[in-house]
Amino acid sequence: MFQKLKEKWKVNGLNLLLIITTFALGGSLCGYAGRKILLLTGLGKGVVWLIAYILLVTLLWPLCVILISIPLGQFKFFKSYISKIARKMSGRKGKNLELKSQTNIAIFASGAGTNAEKIITSPPSPLLQERGDVKIEADRIPYKVALIVCNKPPAGVLTIAEKYGIPSLLIEKERFFNGDHYLPVLQKHKIDFIVLAGFLWKMPVALINAYPKKIINIHPALLPGYAGKGMYGNKVHDAVIAAKETESGISIHYVDEIYDHGEIIFQARCPVEETDTAESLAQKIHALEHAHYPVVLASLLKKQNCR
Repeated sequence: MFQKLKEKWKVNGLNLLLIITTFALGGSLCGYAGRKILLLTGLGKGVVWLIAYILLVTLLWPLCVILISIPLGQFKFFKSYISKIARKMSGRKGKNLELKSQTNIAIFASGAGTNAEKIITSPPSPLLQERGDVKIEADRIPYKVALIVCNKPPAGVLTIAEKYGIPSLLIEKERFFNGDHYLPVLQKHKIDFIVLAGFLWKMPVALINAYPKKIINIHPALLPGYAGKGMYGNKVHDAVIAAKETESGISIHYVDEIYDHGEIIFQARCPVEETDTAESLAQKIHALEHAHYPVVLASLLKKQNCR
């Protein structure tokens, strides 16, 4: 039970002990204070006294817990905890999740940038959207594209960055893999999250460590199949068709130190017809990418930003 509480509240053993102590002392204090206050009213014990006591303790509990949390160093936790309870009681749970702020993202791309443009221009919607097991109420986009990163000077994604007035960064291989990995530049732009959208270089371990579970990629096939170095674009589609697969699709996954290997977040599928070519299959895959990538990205970031 205690291990589950540590995981749920994201605290260590000592803080968990202090939190439980705060609950216990805060509860005792509000019970004691409630009885003292009712004694002053001269109200005799009975049904009315019991109802008044319950209401009084309910009102006193947040204050007592907050007071106890201060000397025990748990004020920040209980402030957040009580705020969550207040939101649930006021009916704000679910539909009206409050965002801390927009997340600054950097899009890394090597080509035309069609996925990048869809992410930039993805409109908010008042409706709850579903993509497989991913749900998001996109009443506002929880991210801002703060930087476009590219490794090819003529790539179309740089034109897209200019079109939408987004700062761009053209990177070179030596600094990316063996230098400072452009971490200072990402920090300068206050980048919180990295999105790979057709970026063909492997991410350096230093960047992965700097952004744990904050780098995602989209692969034009159903992982774990048709993955690895050199498997991109029409090379993937040619391989799928040559294997006589009846379906293909997209995989959105976290990035780790191995090509196309990180934990899968979401997949969508499409049929592969006997008459399909790499080009016609690519069109189906692009349609899936454009429909799902912005929604899944927004879902991930909105979960992170919910108070």
